[in-house]
Amino acid sequence: MAVYSAAAAVLAGVESRQGSLKGLVYASNFQNVKQLYALVCETQRYSAVLDAVIANAGLLRAEKKLRPHLAKVLVYDLLLGRGFRGRGGRWKPLLERHQARLKAELARLKVRQGVSRNEDLLEVGSKPGSGELGGVEMGDSHQALRRGPGSCSLTADCFLASQVPRFVRVNTLKTCAEDAIDYFKRQGFSYQGRASGLDDIRALKGKCFLLDPLLPELLVFPAQTDLHDHPLYQAGHLILQDKASCLPAMLLAPPPGSHVIDACAAPGNKTSHLAALLKNQGKIFAFDQDAKRLASMATLLARAGVSCCELAEQDFLTVSPSDQRYCQVQYILLDPSCSGSGMPSRQLEEPKAGMPSPERLRALAAFQQRALSHALTFPALRRLVYSTCSVCQEENEDVVSAALQQSLGAFRLAAVLPSWPHRGLGAFPGAEHCLRASPETTLTGGFFIAVLERVEVPSSVSQAEAAASELTPSPAPKGKKRRRKAAATPGT
Repeated sequence: MAVYSAAAAVLAGVESRQGSLKGLVYASNFQNVKQLYALVCETQRYSAVLDAVIANAGLLRAEKKLRPHLAKVLVYDLLLGRGFRGRGGRWKPLLERHQARLKAELARLKVRQGVSRNEDLLEVGSKPGSGELGGVEMGDSHQALRRGPGSCSLTADCFLASQVPRFVRVNTLKTCAEDAIDYFKRQGFSYQGRASGLDDIRALKGKCFLLDPLLPELLVFPAQTDLHDHPLYQAGHLILQDKASCLPAMLLAPPPGSHVIDACAAPGNKTSHLAALLKNQGKIFAFDQDAKRLASMATLLARAGVSCCELAEQDFLTVSPSDQRYCQVQYILLDPSCSGSGMPSRQLEEPKAGMPSPERLRALAAFQQRALSHALTFPALRRLVYSTCSVCQEENEDVVSAALQQSLGAFRLAAVLPSWPHRGLGAFPGAEHCLRASPETTLTGGFFIAVLERVEVPSSVSQAEAAASELTPSPAPKGKKRRRKAAATPGT
């Protein structure tokens, strides 16, 4: 059983660029290094095959507690490896419950590809234009996975990034989801209702769209859908924002009337989301030291109808927690400058950019830790969300761990969204309360989120804040209802 957990951790580390395969294997402290190395190598080699089989069998939907990387290692050994001989532990009965379905999906895959042996699937996948493998285009991306142990596939990353859907947040300061849906339906789009899971989103094609299963104001369109010229977007009724980027404001969950700090606010999408959650009631203090970005942000907020925000061209680190203007600030959103290593647009536009240098990572992490520790000194603070669009542990788990230690027990990680499939790396006890996102596991950009809360929270904690720990979606809009004038006439 231990070898599977170790292999899953190494596989996750390799895929998130935490180090080379060999380095992570030796760092795992697993006794049988050769056994662990071989298992991870073979799982990597069949990665695309395993992804297709797992997805088509619905394994992760049926077993909510099974993490994607662990599932891949287990399914490899069950179908392509030793078959759990002498190992498997508590996972063995779980996988054996799905064994018939998994084997059937593997057999169906070989029939579709016209091959008879498992290894022939790799040869089929290595031929350009060889077709689809369970919905994943083979060819360059799979060939990159076959280069050898520890190799990083930029082509595969770019392919995954290109498949991230177009997420569209409905700006509830100007309209509602029902009216936006009706508007798209009148334009010839086909509304498919609320998605039941990632498989529904992966299947989106053409002019079809869905309501996100988690965020009640988030619409989902096929990848590459261009809505920049759409009248609802031009009028500020829609915000083009990745799902992962919507989570920080949702998890902060400030109730209307609250005072909130957005510490590194530009370009402003998260700020406008906070204003929508506040219903323009309360106060947002938004800081950024880049004058040009702040000017663009002011335009965005005006178009979105935000009236509760005070912009300041100022470094957040110079903002005094003892200033009486911020004595009522109970909520802080901190999304500091980062490497951007998880951004799909960066992977597509700069496929050879690679990961940031160790020197740049150290500089970024030092700034991020200072900003987080500074934010935790605001005296009335009750809840803080720290987020980055980075996949690097140095900017994420390491920063949070250091800030928590420095807070001397005043703050703790809140356990949020327990059903979210991609958790924080096991860098310190409790890191599983952090959230990660990636094109592979959540169909979003690469992202990291940690929610910190004061240990002695007053008894008057808001219902909205408590609900953020596991959002229960409201019923999906079904038909045309009373339309708000704003959505029907976007120019107003």
